[in-house]
Amino acid sequence: MPVRDVHIQLDLKVPMRDGVRLYAAMYRPAKGERFPVLLIRSPYSTQHPRYVDWAVRFAQNGYAVVMQDSRGRYESEGRFRPYVDEADDGFDTYQWIGAQSWCDGNIGTFGVSYPGFTQILPAPLRSPYVKALVPIANQEDNYGHLRYNGVLQLQNAMNWIWLGDRTNQNAPRDLIDYEAVYRRLPLISAMDDIADRPFYREVIRHHAFDTFWSSCSMKGKYGEVGAPAYFITGWYDNLLHEGFKCFTGWRMQARVPEVRSRSRLMVGPWTHSGIGSAEPFGDVDFGPDAAVDMPDEHLRWYDQRLRGIDSGIDDEPPVRIFVMGENVWRWEHEWPLARTEYTRFYLHSSGRANALFGDGGLSTKAPGDEPTDSFTYNPEDPVPTLGGQSMFIANTGPKDRRPVERRDDVLVYSTPPLVEDLEVTGPVELTLYAASSASDTDFTATLVDVHPGGAAVHLCEGIVRARFRASYEVPTLIEPGAVYEYRISLWETSNLFKAGHRIRVEVSSSNFPRFDRNLNTGQVPGLDSDMQVARQTIFHNAACPSHLTLPVISGEATKRVWHTD
Repeated sequence: MPVRDVHIQLDLKVPMRDGVRLYAAMYRPAKGERFPVLLIRSPYSTQHPRYVDWAVRFAQNGYAVVMQDSRGRYESEGRFRPYVDEADDGFDTYQWIGAQSWCDGNIGTFGVSYPGFTQILPAPLRSPYVKALVPIANQEDNYGHLRYNGVLQLQNAMNWIWLGDRTNQNAPRDLIDYEAVYRRLPLISAMDDIADRPFYREVIRHHAFDTFWSSCSMKGKYGEVGAPAYFITGWYDNLLHEGFKCFTGWRMQARVPEVRSRSRLMVGPWTHSGIGSAEPFGDVDFGPDAAVDMPDEHLRWYDQRLRGIDSGIDDEPPVRIFVMGENVWRWEHEWPLARTEYTRFYLHSSGRANALFGDGGLSTKAPGDEPTDSFTYNPEDPVPTLGGQSMFIANTGPKDRRPVERRDDVLVYSTPPLVEDLEVTGPVELTLYAASSASDTDFTATLVDVHPGGAAVHLCEGIVRARFRASYEVPTLIEPGAVYEYRISLWETSNLFKAGHRIRVEVSSSNFPRFDRNLNTGQVPGLDSDMQVARQTIFHNAACPSHLTLPVISGEATKRVWHTD
C-alpha cells in the first residue's frame, strides 16, 4: 500500500571532492521543512527491502532518511574500490547533507555489516554534523574480518563472488557449487573462471598485516573519534570479535569523556544475518525474548542523541547482553565484567584424548606428569565447519558437534557433570603447548556446552596459524618437533552451564571451509597447491600446562563446584 505520510525522492546526486556524484534516495516526513537526518551508505543498493522498511519507519517518526549507494555501485558514479573510498566519501556526504535546507544540522548513521564499517571509517574525520552512530555487525578492519590470527576466513573471502562491479549477482548465487570452489588450489586463482575479483586476489596476496590492511582500519584512530556509537552484534555473528574491539576503542580512547561514556553495546543470540531476530537457528531455540525491535532501538538512541528527547536510554547501563543457557537479557556496566574470575581449566588425559570416547579430561587441577596426545592433520581431509560464527546461516550457530567429535583428529577434553550452575561471560582463551612435524600449521579450539542427553552445543571457537604466533606483521616459521606456546582466542561468549551439563573443549588443526586449510608446507599461504600431512602433539604436564581460561561469573559457588579429583 502507498505510504502517504512519507515523501520519497529517488534522484539525489551527492557531489564528492573529486567531482564524482553518488546516488542517493531520500525518505522524509510529508509535513515539515527541516529534520534530523539518518544516513546509510551501502554497496548493496538503496532498494534493499530491509532498509526501505526501516527508512519508512524512521521517516514516520520524524526523520529524513538518506540511503546512498557506495562509489561505483548501482547508480553512483566512479569505480568501486572496496572500502578504499568510504572514509572520504562518507565525510563529503556528511558535509553535503548538513548544508541542505531540509537538514536541521544533526546526522546519525545506521546499517549492518559493510554499511556498519562505512559508519566508523569516517568517524576520525569528525564531521560537525554527525552526532551519533549505530554500527551493526561491523569490523575494526578487514584483517580481522577476512583473516583471523592470520588465517584466511575463507567463506568471508569467497563471498565476494556475488558482489559484482556495480550490482550483486544474486541470481546465480545459490547455483554455485561453493563446496567445490572452496577446495580449489591455489586459492589466489580459485574463482577466476567464475568472476574477476581483484580485491579477492589482493586479500590472498596480503597474508600478513601490512598497509593494504592498515589503510582501512580504526587501529590507532580511536582517539580522534568525536561522536558516540551504539554497537550491536550477536554471539554467533562472524564479526562479533571485531565489534568488541570497536566498542572497547570507543569506550577507552574516544576524544572526549562524554563520547566514551555514552557509547554502548548490545549482544544478542544472533547470527550475522539475523541481528534482532528470535527465529531459531542451529540446534537451540533461545525463545521469543531473544527478539529486539531494531528500528525501535535506533529511534530510542536517535531521539536522545539528535532530538534531545529523553528516551531513557542514557539512564541504562552501557552494556546489554543475552545470557545463553539461562536465556535472559542483562545489563552490565563494563566489558569485560569487573567481577570476572578468570579460571584455568587444565587439559588432562592418559594419552588418548582422540574423539568423543577418548580419555580427555578438563578440570581446575593442574597437571603433573602426563603423557601427550597426538593426531594426524591431513589437509586433504580437514575437520568440517559445524556451527559457530560462520557467515552463512545454513551452518552456523549452536550446532551439535558430536558428528565432528567422532573424528580421530579431534581431541576432546570434558569436565565431569557440573554440581551447580556455572556462568561463563567474557573473552575465552586456550593456552596450548604443542609441537608439529610441519614448519607451519594451524591449531583450533572450540568451546562446547554438553547437555545431559549428550548434545555437544557449539559456543565459540578460535584458530591460530603457527607462523603468526608472535606477530601478524612479521610471520616466522616454526622448527618441526619443537614445542611452542600458542594462545588461541575463542572470542567472546555468555553462557550459563547448568548443573548436570559439562564443559568441553575440542582441539584440532582445521575448521573448513570457515577457515582456509593450512597446507603444512611453510610456503606462502594462498599461492601454492602442495600439501603435506602433519603429526601434531599436544602437551599437558607440569612444564607445559595447556589450559582453557574461562571468564567465570560467580561467587562462592565457583569454589564449591570443582570437587572432582
